[in-house]
Amino acid sequence: MRILDHRQIEQKIRRLAIQILERHYGESEIVLAGLNDNGLALARRLLVDLRALAPEDMKFTLTRIRLNPAHPLEYAPFVEMPTEYLRDKIIVVTDDVANTGRTLFFAMRPLLEALPRRVEVAVLVDRKHKSFPVQPDYVGLSLYTTMRDNIEVHIGEGAQESAAYLF
Repeated sequence: MRILDHRQIEQKIRRLAIQILERHYGESEIVLAGLNDNGLALARRLLVDLRALAPEDMKFTLTRIRLNPAHPLEYAPFVEMPTEYLRDKIIVVTDDVANTGRTLFFAMRPLLEALPRRVEVAVLVDRKHKSFPVQPDYVGLSLYTTMRDNIEVHIGEGAQESAAYLF
């Protein structure tokens, strides 16, 4: 079952961008850190809206946090930019779906070594099944589902269609 179509996802991403800018008005830079591939796709889409809405002197930096959600201790998560660059920065970690919070929890490990000024989380869909102490700061859609339900998000870039499905 489709829970978000392309137009709705566009609206959600635009609203997320507006909320991020409202909270950080007057800041000189925000780092968007996409979690793996889908989180990076969301970060790229957010970046387009942020640049369109923000003052010209506001800088946005894009990076990826890589981790293996199935084995977060065996394969240490890492940020695809020097951690020194993240020192005293505002970082918004992005992901398509927040389930138990486990993946987002482990994604914070490399960020803590960088001593950022602030770390926030933006997700397109938040499922209310948290087992770890991670609550998104920016949410496109909140859903209460059963543990057996799955959510799949396709974040198209360019002319590709975006959609989110519950099955």
